[in-house]
Amino acid sequence: MLSELFPLFFYLLSPLLSQDAPAAVTSRRFVCNAIPPGAEPGCGDAPSGSRLQANVPAEDELRNTIIQLRESLLQQKETIVRQQGTIKELNSKLARCEAAADDSVPPGKSRGHGSRRKDNSKNTMGDLPRDPGETINQLGKTMQSLKGRLESLEQQSLQISNANASAGSSASALTPLPPQFRELLGQRLGVLETQLLRKVAELEEEKSQLYNETAAHRQRTENVLNSLLDRITELEKNNNAFKSPEDFKVSLSLRTNYLYGRIKKALPEMYAFTVCMWLKSSASPGIGTPFSYAVPGQANEIVLIEWGNNPIELLVNDKVAQLPLSVSDGRWHHICVTWTTRDGFWEAYQDGERLGTGDNLAPWHPIKSGGVIILGQEQDIVGGRFDATQAFVGELSQFNMWDRVLRPVDIVGLANCSAYMPGNVVPWIDANVEVFGGATKASLEICEDRAFDS
Repeated sequence: MLSELFPLFFYLLSPLLSQDAPAAVTSRRFVCNAIPPGAEPGCGDAPSGSRLQANVPAEDELRNTIIQLRESLLQQKETIVRQQGTIKELNSKLARCEAAADDSVPPGKSRGHGSRRKDNSKNTMGDLPRDPGETINQLGKTMQSLKGRLESLEQQSLQISNANASAGSSASALTPLPPQFRELLGQRLGVLETQLLRKVAELEEEKSQLYNETAAHRQRTENVLNSLLDRITELEKNNNAFKSPEDFKVSLSLRTNYLYGRIKKALPEMYAFTVCMWLKSSASPGIGTPFSYAVPGQANEIVLIEWGNNPIELLVNDKVAQLPLSVSDGRWHHICVTWTTRDGFWEAYQDGERLGTGDNLAPWHPIKSGGVIILGQEQDIVGGRFDATQAFVGELSQFNMWDRVLRPVDIVGLANCSAYMPGNVVPWIDANVEVFGGATKASLEICEDRAFDS
């Protein structure tokens, strides 16, 4: 576009430049080579010769400036063409990236970690061209240079005119650039500047569009990767799922104050309860605290604990009953304890056999609601402040709780695996149990594992 403007620009300049050309050419044709000394020139050739000497350098400099202007315009055109080619190339690369992203997730299929790493290695935006802002700055500098050259030409013409006027030469041939010439030249430069500014605005708009397309492509790529990660996580979770929601165990391998499990289920207010579970531990002295239930204002609402050289104890509202149980031989044992607020009557079962009973354990006290059940730790406040010396070390499973006293026949059925009866208040299912601090959940079919131990 700039190369088309320049011939018109030069064409408009040519008539103005040619106004002085005939005088110069005429001077070259009719000036004699030799004039006798003291002879009177008949046609005033000498002054014409002076005009020739003063006018020729100005014309040459003007032509040289115009040639330089033309070269600068051609260079700007080449720069704009290169930038357009670069933008087209970037658009082509973006189209290929989008096609690759769409093809990377076929319907009904998913890729693993390996294929995701392969996609991430294709950095399609690593070969971005130079910022078009550099081209914009270069165009602005060129416009300033063109204006400076025009002002320089006008100043030089004024200086030549003043010098010739002071020497007494004819003013008609050495006047500054004609007003119409300056006006026309200024108009053409104004048009050129407008066109360059328009081109700069187009480049800025293309740059903004390219940035937006790049950001959109990056977002689409991230969405695809996130969907793949979600799918992989789901598949891994399904692969690690237990055969049945209740066929798992919680392992607490160290005596610390940070390994524990937590029951998500909340307890209602109760006037009786039965708690049953399978335990396996060989820790000494004492197996620790298999479970504890704390409520606001009473950290020992219900606790089953064996610590130090003391026997296993059942605490209800911080009142204590010692139970004749022994489970620290490293084998699986089924434990059940029952309690009712009426007279505080309690029972203790081991492997289906009732080994002890008693009364007056927090009689007429209802079990409060709004508390937290912790597996493996004794609570000093609701849900925390554990003591490592009272932590349970071992494995436990099938922790179930009812809001009534179970019959002995029901407890025998649970102990010999002839009956399945989940707790109506707290059932032992995977979704109800969460572990912390390094405690783990693993698949376990308790009846098969118990038969293997025996």
